[in-house]
Amino acid sequence: MIGMSELIKVCLIGTGRAGMIHGKNFARRIENAKLIALCDPSEESLAAAQKEVDCPYIYKDYREVMANPEIDAVVVVTPTVYHKEIALAAAAAKKHIFCEKPMAMDEAECLEMIQAAAENQVKLQIGFMRRFDASFQEAKKVVDSGAIGEVVLVKSLTHGPSEPKPWMFDIHKSNGPIGEVNSHDLDTLRWLTGSEVKSIYANGGNYRSPEVRAEYPDYYDTVAMNLKFADGKLGLIDGAQYVQYGYDARTEILGTKGSILVGDQGKHNIVVATSDHQLTRPTMHSWMYLFREAYVAEDQAFIDCILKDTEPQCTGKDGLMSVRLVNAGLTSLLENRIVEVEA
Repeated sequence: MIGMSELIKVCLIGTGRAGMIHGKNFARRIENAKLIALCDPSEESLAAAQKEVDCPYIYKDYREVMANPEIDAVVVVTPTVYHKEIALAAAAAKKHIFCEKPMAMDEAECLEMIQAAAENQVKLQIGFMRRFDASFQEAKKVVDSGAIGEVVLVKSLTHGPSEPKPWMFDIHKSNGPIGEVNSHDLDTLRWLTGSEVKSIYANGGNYRSPEVRAEYPDYYDTVAMNLKFADGKLGLIDGAQYVQYGYDARTEILGTKGSILVGDQGKHNIVVATSDHQLTRPTMHSWMYLFREAYVAEDQAFIDCILKDTEPQCTGKDGLMSVRLVNAGLTSLLENRIVEVEA
């Protein structure tokens, strides 16, 4: 076991927009951790990242990272298709793994990652940052306290503002909003209900990108999902991409004796009144802004679970279940039927 006074030395693999959220955290804000290496096949991305965080080690190939004995842990923020091979290499090199969501391409890959981490006795944490957001954590505490009685129904939505990248129109590669944005909602529902999903029914459509209908008839930018849990609880999820008005993540928990609302659409808690009799409030522009403190808390939790040798708060099993539910939701959407989820 690593001593509590030791620094965990971290390599960031994947230095894009999401990767650098973690990179800057580990470089500046996480106790008992130090970012010492960057890895990315893109020289341009590496150079930009190095300007911001200045690491002694720079790699273009993740295999070289694994050969460096100074590196204790890796943070994997690459395209999903590479998650498994990088995680297996890290586990074999006895390096702890933080892996962004979605965990992998399919359940079989998730299982390989879980097994490799267990066999090599390294930690494997998955990046569902909402579990580390102060408002969501408070909601979970209230649920667990029994203040709203028994949970009956959890509703969760995620709307993303950005225009889809060209590869996202092929839902066999991107899974569409169910994978891109709703994997967070699926994880939130499992976490808040404390139960596993028994069945999913999904409906969706392409409302904002009519120009791609001919080439990608299966593409959808909006989805509504109805879920039933093993213990009888109900779930509703609403997902959308390219909403344009801003980034939106909200959850409502209905109990037998009360309810909880988490999140709102505003960026700041201010309303501006103007002489034309309008009340205005700025919308949230980005998930990076909304959840920036949650990312810090999640990165700190990763280091803490290594130092204290405890179970990560968001495990490989949580990553696997999200992948399973995304696949079930997509199957339901494409086949227009209720899909029973294996326990």
